[in-house]
Amino acid sequence: MTRAFPNIAKCLKNFIARLTAYLKLLFQGNTVDVLPALAGPVLNLGGGGPDVEAAIQWMINQVRGTGRVNVVVLRTYGSDDYDHLIYSMSGVNSVQTLIVSNRQDANRDDIVQKILNADVVFFAGGDQCQYIRSWKDTKLEAAVASVYSRGGAVGGTSAGAMIMSDFVYDACAREDPVETKDALDDPYENITFSYNFFKWQHLQGTVIDTHFDTRKRMGRIMAFIARQIQDGVCQTALGIAVSEETSVVVDKYGKAKVMGRNAAYFVLGDHPPEICKPRTPLTYYDYKIWRVPSGDTFDLNNPPARGYYYRSVKRGRFDADPY
Repeated sequence: MTRAFPNIAKCLKNFIARLTAYLKLLFQGNTVDVLPALAGPVLNLGGGGPDVEAAIQWMINQVRGTGRVNVVVLRTYGSDDYDHLIYSMSGVNSVQTLIVSNRQDANRDDIVQKILNADVVFFAGGDQCQYIRSWKDTKLEAAVASVYSRGGAVGGTSAGAMIMSDFVYDACAREDPVETKDALDDPYENITFSYNFFKWQHLQGTVIDTHFDTRKRMGRIMAFIARQIQDGVCQTALGIAVSEETSVVVDKYGKAKVMGRNAAYFVLGDHPPEICKPRTPLTYYDYKIWRVPSGDTFDLNNPPARGYYYRSVKRGRFDADPY
């Protein structure tokens, strides 16, 4: 009988190991690479505040076809609280959060490989300046671009959405982000931009802003637009302004749809500003503004020829309520 006890102990140990592995798999998802054929690419721009879960599910559904997808959440600090939310969604094979807070880690082969194996990448909210300083011109950036180029989904919320525009207000020149009054009074003071980060197909010529309605940011996105034209970056610039608890999702054809509780605004500057220079209030006549409520769409490649209204800024002041 004494000889049987080691065998019993060994069997019990194996059983516990298998049970632990099973529970870990059940919690985290199947970490075996699935790499299904993807049906995108698509984008999801979240306006901050409570996430629009339907928009995250939308981008998963858009790219997965009949398969299941692997999701990676990227951030420079914080927790893995997205893992529980996203793993409970339909069509998800696995999800993991990677906290990548410096350029050295953004070039690590093991981190890059996890992103390359993903089908959906989601940028959590945070600090867009930190994102740019830690990730721009790294292997991480190239890996995210690879997910998109093979038909995957890339999304983000708040700062995580702002870094996806062509012209990124990076907030690197000041401790607190600039708000409307200061931006209109001086569109240059401590207002800096980053370029050539993520170059998404349907977001060329855009600048994205978030927390739009709650923080009344129409004036600052107007200043951001005027700066691009004045500085010779482009001849026209489109602002994509997303309210809290709202997302703008973009399909592979460039058709944007607003989802969530509130509206999004598309603000076009299509001519040079009358006055845009340092230490001087902004003057810019006739921005075209489309207010797009939840459920409606906007073609990013061919903005509609109707449905907009005009608003102007003269010596740093609106000519009428811009909302």
